[in-house]
Amino acid sequence: MRIVFVGAVESSKIALEALINAGRTPALVITLPPEAAGRHSDFAAIAELARGAGSAVYYTTNINAPAVLEAMASINPDLTLVVGWSQVCQRSFRDIARNGTVGFHPAALPRLRGRGVIAWTIIRGEDTSGSTLFWLDDGIDSGPILLQRLFPLDVNETAGSLYAKHTANLAEMVVEAVALVEMGHAPRIPQDQNKASYCAKRTPEDGLIDWNASAASVLRLIRAVGAPYPGAFSFHNGEKIRVDAAVQLKNGTQFIGLPGQVQAHTNHGFVVLCGDGECIEVVAWASPSDKRPPIHSKLHK
Repeated sequence: MRIVFVGAVESSKIALEALINAGRTPALVITLPPEAAGRHSDFAAIAELARGAGSAVYYTTNINAPAVLEAMASINPDLTLVVGWSQVCQRSFRDIARNGTVGFHPAALPRLRGRGVIAWTIIRGEDTSGSTLFWLDDGIDSGPILLQRLFPLDVNETAGSLYAKHTANLAEMVVEAVALVEMGHAPRIPQDQNKASYCAKRTPEDGLIDWNASAASVLRLIRAVGAPYPGAFSFHNGEKIRVDAAVQLKNGTQFIGLPGQVQAHTNHGFVVLCGDGECIEVVAWASPSDKRPPIHSKLHK
């Protein structure tokens, strides 16, 4: 089974390790060059891992470039796996492997197609999610499903914990998928297009906290955009403060003030009033010059 593997993030590394450990080392691994690492907050260098296992490595920033297609065609692949790559794979790329091209998406397709899916899952307050391997087609995350695992979400799910659940599933699913393709038993289950929803791209700037929102909404944002992503943030006296963790404050309505106002200091951090009159307690944060809690004044967007 000759496999082309494409990826450049932490989930790519986990999937590649699973394939290697299962004796399914790809013939060719395509990844970003080190100088393009800034494209992904969760970038992972996988070239050394691939070479150590015996894979050829090809660097590119354009998966559809003619030179990439030539490198792929030269190994006569049976299957291409795309895990953690942000470009649309055109038909000329997808059709090179004899059995087609399979991608991974950290959502229960057809729901939550698109970008920034882990963050949107938490921001929306979803109670279930799913890890999906699917056949790439001309659309965005719209191809037939090969494998899918559904699972419940914790009420305090973070980007890190949800990412870990998806990658744990991926490590098992990618090996199972390759075996199914090799045996000729790989499903192609059409997605119900009427149930599709689409997530917009997110940028680091989208982590800016709106203190006029409810406390529950602010807490979801903090959990949704934390590690391995850039994080939620606010400003105090012109200085950026990254908020890494916070909890709902019990009896928070006892504080009266303005949204975004630091109401009190605690043993673990500081209390901030939100737009619904409830407060959160920030228990982990970082700023460039000072690790002390902000003084009793207002945090700003």
